[in-house]
Amino acid sequence: MTDFGDPILGLPTWLDAIIRIVIVVLVMTVIVVYLTYGERKLVARFQQRLGPMRTGPYGLLQGFADALKLVGKEDIRPRNADRWVFELAPYATFIPVLMTLMVLPFAENWGVRNLALGLFFVFAVLGLNIVGILMAGLGSGNKYALLGGVRAAAQMISYEIPLVVSLLCVVMITGADTGTGLGTLNLNTIAALQEDRPYIVLQPLAFLIFFTAMLSELHRAPFDIPVAESEIVGGYFVEYSGIRWSMFQLTEYASMWGFSVFGSVVFLGGWAWPFGTDAHWSIQLLTTIVKSFLIIATIIWVRTTVPRLRIDQLMNFSWKVLLELSFLQLLVNGIILYYDWPQEVLALASAVGAGFLIFLIVRHASTRSTKGLVGTYRTLGASSS
Repeated sequence: MTDFGDPILGLPTWLDAIIRIVIVVLVMTVIVVYLTYGERKLVARFQQRLGPMRTGPYGLLQGFADALKLVGKEDIRPRNADRWVFELAPYATFIPVLMTLMVLPFAENWGVRNLALGLFFVFAVLGLNIVGILMAGLGSGNKYALLGGVRAAAQMISYEIPLVVSLLCVVMITGADTGTGLGTLNLNTIAALQEDRPYIVLQPLAFLIFFTAMLSELHRAPFDIPVAESEIVGGYFVEYSGIRWSMFQLTEYASMWGFSVFGSVVFLGGWAWPFGTDAHWSIQLLTTIVKSFLIIATIIWVRTTVPRLRIDQLMNFSWKVLLELSFLQLLVNGIILYYDWPQEVLALASAVGAGFLIFLIVRHASTRSTKGLVGTYRTLGASSS
């Protein structure tokens, strides 16, 4: 394990790590506050509304007002809840997300720690998040919460497999870029290898699989079944209130930001592209932030335009579509890299797969809408005549 650059002000390594963690937590908290505000404003624009406007100029203080309101609310625990499981669940969901932010390279020398196995560490830690979700569902003593926890567990396990395979496709390409044939799991190195072109150019199918699986891992629409208000009135944290509910909210938006930074590092060139590895640290940091916010804006865009899937549709899409395409991309990468074919062939093959995936989604959506609307009206018209 190596540091990101030299310790701040020449401090001891352990004190330097603590200071960096505090900085990341403070930045994360502010970003989460304004992510909630930004999502409400962006969704309002999609729906031709204004969004928050009253608290502060243009509603800029709305996030802080909501945070103060949640802190002041009464913290209620159901009588039949398991006390320790119920109270520890918010921490069990938040801590893995915080640990993930510790290894993300926001710039070449900006981060808490640079791990040689950073990519592996991210998914090893994020896999622990499911424990906190199941604790919340089981410990609440509520059938709706239990159902939400079970749905979340099944969904996260299903989509983690194509998500990890899509990232392995990128790791294979890093081996070719380094010239050693050995892929790297160091996130800082992966970003630096994209100085000339981002990996989304070579692996558009892997990026689409990653983005889709990311929406499922974050429980964002159209994969928000574990927290569906119309079905299970809020999901696994339905019994939480006040500060504990706000921790679930903090975890959701911190995860969205963390996944977006992670995706920008692996697929969009991170801090290295397009300004190169010699750019000033402020340019590198701004580049990472802009790319992560573009991914967040896309996530919100999908939320406002795509309806929620049924549980059977969600599981079928993972096991029958994404899993097969992710393994196919892995196989194609292996063949192309083994025979040392040009990278243009790699990009073309992945682009064909990405087009096929988009075709499947559009075809399925149009078929469903036709059967659900036109077919119904034809049936009703025939019966009335």
